[in-house]
Amino acid sequence: MWFVYLLRCADTSLYCGITNDLARRLAAHSQGRVKYTRSRLPVAYAWQETAADRSAASRREWQIKRLPRDKKLSLLTGESLVS
Repeated sequence: MWFVYLLRCADTSLYCGITNDLARRLAAHSQGRVKYTRSRLPVAYAWQETAADRSAASRREWQIKRLPRDKKLSLLTGESLVS
């Protein structure tokens, strides 16, 4: 199983990524091992969605990354904006 996830960074930006091991990936972010979030610590887990495989997760990540910030924030409140 794969996950698409959003993190809230200390600078208020949102980071979207995919992984097949959410706990390991969140630890990597928190330990400064991910380039984008390294300078934006601390990060906080904000949202996740499951995907059947890596391809589906990558497509969903691409859709979410193209959304404006307000639409990404709507995902955090449970609104489904992209199918």
